[in-house]
Parts: sequence; C-alpha cells; structure tokens
Amino acid sequence: MVDRRRRAVRTALVGEALRVALAGRARVDPGSGLDIVDLGGGTGGFAVPLAVEGHRVTVVDPSPDALASLERRARDEGVSELVRGVQGDAAELPGVAGESSADAVLCHGVLEYVDDPVQALQAMASVLREGGVLSLLVAQRNAVVLARALAGHLAEARVALQDADGRWGANDPMPRRFDEAAIGAQLADAGFMVHTVHGVRTFADLVPSAFVDSEPGAAESLAELERTASQHPAFRALATQLHILATR
Repeated sequence: MVDRRRRAVRTALVGEALRVALAGRARVDPGSGLDIVDLGGGTGGFAVPLAVEGHRVTVVDPSPDALASLERRARDEGVSELVRGVQGDAAELPGVAGESSADAVLCHGVLEYVDDPVQALQAMASVLREGGVLSLLVAQRNAVVLARALAGHLAEARVALQDADGRWGANDPMPRRFDEAAIGAQLADAGFMVHTVHGVRTFADLVPSAFVDSEPGAAESLAELERTASQHPAFRALATQLHILATR
C-alpha cells in the first residue's frame, strides 16, 4: 500500500501534464485516438492507461520479460488490440516504430542510460509527426547533490556537483543526470521546442514513508504540494526529476 501511494504521488503530475498535452494534440488532429510510442515503457505503466483512453500505443523496450508483462497487463485491461510491444532500444526506434508515425513519444527514465542522448532525441524526433509531442522525464543533478549532502556524504555531493554526468562516484548506479539548461540545449540540438518544464518528486523522496502511510490525507496533501511547487523555479531546481513537454 505504501509503495502504491508513493508511486501514485510520484507519477500523478507527469500523467496530468501528459494528458493535457495529448488533449491539445487531439484538438489539432481530431480522430479516433492518437498514435503514441513509449520508449522504454516496460510493463505498460503509462501505455496501458493511455490505451484504455482510446490511444494506440507502441511500447519499444529491450526487455522481453517486460514486454511479456505488458502483454498480460493489456489483456487484463481489455486493450490488447491497442497496445503493441516491440523489442528494441533508442537507436533502433525509427526502424521499429516508423518515421513520422507518432503523435506523441514518451521517454521516461531512459535518456540517462543511452550512449548518446542527442542521437536518441533525434531518433525520437524522426518518429514524430509535425507538431508531435515529446514527454521526457530525466533525473536531475541538483537533487542527488542535495541527497548525498543530507546523508552526510559531503565528498560525493561535491563530486556530483562538478562531474560532467552528475554522478557522485564510480559506484553511482545512475550513468547520467541532467540539469535544466543542459537538457534544454540538447533538445534544441535535436530540433525540439520546449513548452513546459515541471519538477517531479521535489518532496516525495524526502517526506518519511511512515508519515505518508499513517497520517490521514497525507498522500493527497503531498501530491497537492508537489503540484503547486512543480513549476516554481526555486523548487523545480531541487526536484529529483524534470518532466519536459516539447514539440517537434
């Protein structure tokens, strides 16, 4: 229950912003649902709910196990005909999804792991139709600097602050983190125009789990606090992740 509550708080803002963007795209190109590509979409946490809303979703993921879970999840929700799983990665995206085939591309927690972020963003741009929406979720450098410092790992905090990839050391499990200026420049290089930037998990990773679990209404209050702070520049700079909506 606690994990579900925390996941709900962490993903609610992304889902809300994404649905607003998709609604805008649907008004430009009305029809029976949109064509969406979810790069690294795994077991379908976003893909299946979007299919339930009537969109056609192609999930491109390198893990056959994740794609098998995606298939079961889509079947259980009765949307198997709207969800397609394809094994592949960012470099293979144009070939497996098709160029100019999508109204929207989701890339949540993937850009940190690719060999070349700009090349991956260019691949995403190539599968989008003119005016198509990119929903990009990336880890932010500032948050790990603060987290390592608060944990007493001051040397690691300093390393993360200065390291080109925002890593705190050789044992850091995250290959790369971004700051807002850097990811904005990379998006521009790939031909995207940024429209909105939200901070995600500004407080959700700091508030004790016991409080969220035991205090009535705490999860809802935390979600509302996250929503309110998400576009405030000072708090956005401290968020664990940045959610960016951009168009091609």
